[in-house]
Amino acid sequence: MRRFWNINQNLNVIDKWQPGCWVQVTCPTDEDIKWLEEEYEIPDYFISDISDTDERARYEFDDGWRLVILRIPFVKEVQSRTPFTTIPLGFIQKGDVIITICFYENAMMTDFVSYQQKRGVGFTDYVDMIFRLFYSSAAWYLKRLKQISARIEKAKKDLDKGVNNESLISLSRLQDSLTYFITSIRGNENLLQKLKFKLQVDEVDTDLIEDVSIEMSQARETTNIYSDILESTMDTYSSIINNNVSTVMRTMTSVSIILMLPTLVASIFGMNLVSGLETTTWGFWFAIILSVIISGALWWFMRHKRLL
Repeated sequence: MRRFWNINQNLNVIDKWQPGCWVQVTCPTDEDIKWLEEEYEIPDYFISDISDTDERARYEFDDGWRLVILRIPFVKEVQSRTPFTTIPLGFIQKGDVIITICFYENAMMTDFVSYQQKRGVGFTDYVDMIFRLFYSSAAWYLKRLKQISARIEKAKKDLDKGVNNESLISLSRLQDSLTYFITSIRGNENLLQKLKFKLQVDEVDTDLIEDVSIEMSQARETTNIYSDILESTMDTYSSIINNNVSTVMRTMTSVSIILMLPTLVASIFGMNLVSGLETTTWGFWFAIILSVIISGALWWFMRHKRLL
């Protein structure tokens, strides 16, 4: 899907490309990719790099074309191992051509456009737009982190009611998501520091970069905090599970020992040997009472020693 935005005004949609407008390409088809390469002569590897979901945040300059790849948060609609992950957002610029490409439909770009329209001042230039994309991504990392925090609390409440595999798996998946977040945020921070020297930054951009750095730092620290909390929670419940298993195994072992002694008594008196009880009428009951006394004594001993 292609959209053309006039960035000098209130970010209005226009019918066709004009010099200096913003071309937003979302979920590009083969036709869109072919159009970009033929219409603007964009290096083909720029688009292929953006399409790679594992592509790191980076900056590249080739034949007058600038490529900035930013990692942004993304929520998968279908159930998967990592409900929250990150995806690449590509920013391509040369002269009066400004293009963003993302191979996924995401809420961040929709909110980015809506917020800029509310500001009503557009962008001063492509540099201003790049750093505002950075700022928006940092804000959305914080939004997604709040959602992750809510899911962690829900899983912990479920585990307080009873340890179950579903809640533990949910926590494990959130841990994977936080790992993706912290890696991507660090990559964005390194890229931000690099762009300060690669792009023509004016005084206004410097203030914006400072705000972006603060937001990025907050997102990174929040991610680290949630990751530490989640790791501690997983360790705690792992210890609880191990303790429960140990208790069950100890109880089963104690019961087995208690039942073993009556079996031993029955085995001794059941041997085909002369014991003096073969002809008595109370021999059977003697063996039963002896088994009960021995088992009761052993049970009392284990209870006294807290082995049962």
